[in-house]
This record gives sequence, C-alpha cells and structure tokens, in this order.
Amino acid sequence: MSDEHKQDDTPPAAAETPAAAPASGETPAPSQQEFAVRAALESVMDPEINLSVIDLGLIREIHFLPGNTHIKMMLTTPFCPYAPQLMEEVKNATMAVVPLPCDVEIMPDAWSPDLMPDPGLLGYSF
Repeated sequence: MSDEHKQDDTPPAAAETPAAAPASGETPAPSQQEFAVRAALESVMDPEINLSVIDLGLIREIHFLPGNTHIKMMLTTPFCPYAPQLMEEVKNATMAVVPLPCDVEIMPDAWSPDLMPDPGLLGYSF
C-alpha cells in the first residue's frame, strides 16, 4: 500500500517534460523589455478610431536588435493619412523605454478587427 501512495504523490517525469518545455515552433514568451514597449505603445492613439495601436492590434512584431529596435506594424487602411504621425509616435514611445534608435516598418497586410485582442472595443459586433 505504501508503494501505491508513493505513485500518487510523485507524478511521472515523462508527464512533466512536455508541460515544462515549449513545443517546437512555438514563439518564446515576451521579454520584460517587450512588455515595457507594449505598455508604452498603449499611449499611441489612432486619431480617427481613438483606440491605441495596441488595442487595435496594429503592432505585429517587436524585435530587439543590436543597436536598434525594429517594430512591424499595420495600418487600419492602406493609405492612412495619419501613417507618418503614427510611425513617429510609435518611435518616440519605444525610444522612451528602450534608449536605442527605433525603426518602424509598415506591413502591407490588410487589417481586420479580428486582429484586435478585444474587437468589442470598437463598439459594435460583427
């Protein structure tokens, strides 16, 4: 009976390994630096929609490279008249947290509310 009790208290090592190690192909967890940049980018607002670039899901990737930070972002419309302003605000907010030059690349992908963490922020359901 004591052997059975031991088996109940000690989980098999094979069961622990998959939970502890991320599966191949998974993206690593965001760093504290990325969390800080994303928090700073919460203050960058789309002037027409009045939601942050984070709430809109416009910030797609943040890369910390030797000597600079590279951000890939989308626009809500392909020829957004506020693109230069948004890019500058994203750069400034990022450089306030990471004191390195920042490059912002506009991705050609089409934006959709499905990319938002919470599409309900737009005030309508679809």
